[in-house]
Amino acid sequence: CLPANQERFANGRLVTVQFHPCAQVVMTAGHDRSVSLFQVDGIRNPKIQSIYLESFPIYKARFSVDGEQVIATGTHHSMFFVYDMMAGNIIPIPKVRGVEEKFLRNFELSPDGSFMLLTGTSGYLHLLSMKTKELISTMKVNGRCTATAFTPDSSKIYSYSKEGEVFIWDVRSRKCLHKFEDEGSLEGKCIAVSKNNQYVACGSSSGVVNLYTTDVCLKETRPKPVKAIMNLVTSATCVTFNPTTEILAVASRDADEAVKLV
Repeated sequence: CLPANQERFANGRLVTVQFHPCAQVVMTAGHDRSVSLFQVDGIRNPKIQSIYLESFPIYKARFSVDGEQVIATGTHHSMFFVYDMMAGNIIPIPKVRGVEEKFLRNFELSPDGSFMLLTGTSGYLHLLSMKTKELISTMKVNGRCTATAFTPDSSKIYSYSKEGEVFIWDVRSRKCLHKFEDEGSLEGKCIAVSKNNQYVACGSSSGVVNLYTTDVCLKETRPKPVKAIMNLVTSATCVTFNPTTEILAVASRDADEAVKLV
């Protein structure tokens, strides 16, 4: 296949590549302060449009679950942008009331489209309403939180700390249901929950990815992984399951082409 973004290569590093949830469209976003959308036909992949966010190098961008908005956070900003694709408007969200953070970078959107979870500093997690972009509640883990993941039904949040502990939160009550230690983890980097809610994958700085069954994660404080994937030698920075939970992709941004499909 041709490069998806061949009609407009970015001038800086790409940080986000994501398929639209219901259209044959791919989005790219990156350090050159732009978000671009391409029609994916595999032949020409024509560019639909690019939006430019002045002095806002993008840290992460995501489609909303209904595919009508793009949310983008910056590398050094406490604000974020919402791009309304239906109206063609770029809406700045300058300050979320109740969120005292110097930078807002990492976030996750709940699969049911109701929530946006911002990862703050010092272990704070801020749960926002996707509709109003206002703060609902704040949770806190011990240490620093490096990665979060919603369960497929949006009822729980798994948050992975830099110290290698995983905290499981109930979204409705915002209470911590359980916590467990990721075996052998020196520093937590990324986490994913499979679409059928059967597995949890935890990737660490050593490049090891531990695969657990969710029922064990909810019961034991030191669960045994069903599999430890050792193929990466650099830090595992991304883990994701395919929609049918048959393949786990593991990647490291610290080396070229460091991608494994398990």
